[in-house]
Amino acid sequence: MNKGKNTQTKPELERRSYMFEVRAESGEGGNIITGRPIVYDSKTDIGGWFEEVIDRGALDKTDLTDVRLLVNHDTRKIPLARSRRNNGNSTMQLSVNDFGMDIRAILDCENNPEAAALYSAVARRDISGMSFLFSVDSERWDNLESDYPTRHIISIGSVVEVSAVTFPAYDTTEINARSKEALESARSALDNARQQGAAPLDSGNEIDLLHEKLKLLGGIRK
Repeated sequence: MNKGKNTQTKPELERRSYMFEVRAESGEGGNIITGRPIVYDSKTDIGGWFEEVIDRGALDKTDLTDVRLLVNHDTRKIPLARSRRNNGNSTMQLSVNDFGMDIRAILDCENNPEAAALYSAVARRDISGMSFLFSVDSERWDNLESDYPTRHIISIGSVVEVSAVTFPAYDTTEINARSKEALESARSALDNARQQGAAPLDSGNEIDLLHEKLKLLGGIRK
């Protein structure tokens, strides 16, 4: 049994989604949605290739300086809310806690029809899931030589955006099978781990992360 093999990977953006983690409410400042796009210690089957767990504390050193709220990761549309250094003037607040990361976003339903549509869909429970786009700084693979290894995400490098999603995972133990890009990025992580074997993992290069963010702003490849 392989216990605690470390690998070195270039930080690439990946997606994960969870179900029943977004709610609608009314509050001071307008219509609000809350959710938990990142969940700690939840075993997730990744396309049948491996099992993945985001370890508790993985967000302790994460770059959360600029995070946007989208719908279905659609970068062609304007963000419906945004957290900039999580300051008090941001339209979305991020909260890292013992369970993962929660968000609280104020939607401008009066002036933005898409914000109103999202709020209505969440309130009606037509949309009930969230997803997030992230890079990995540190990971550990167990049983890498087996047909079904386990990937522990120890440290998340950067969260670029969170999305309310129409088709989330069926539950918190499965990745969204409808997301081809998510499955491809997950398979790439497994292939890189097996190719690099026991090479020690180094933290992601900040320039590489910046390049990934710039590419994202130009649109996510389909």
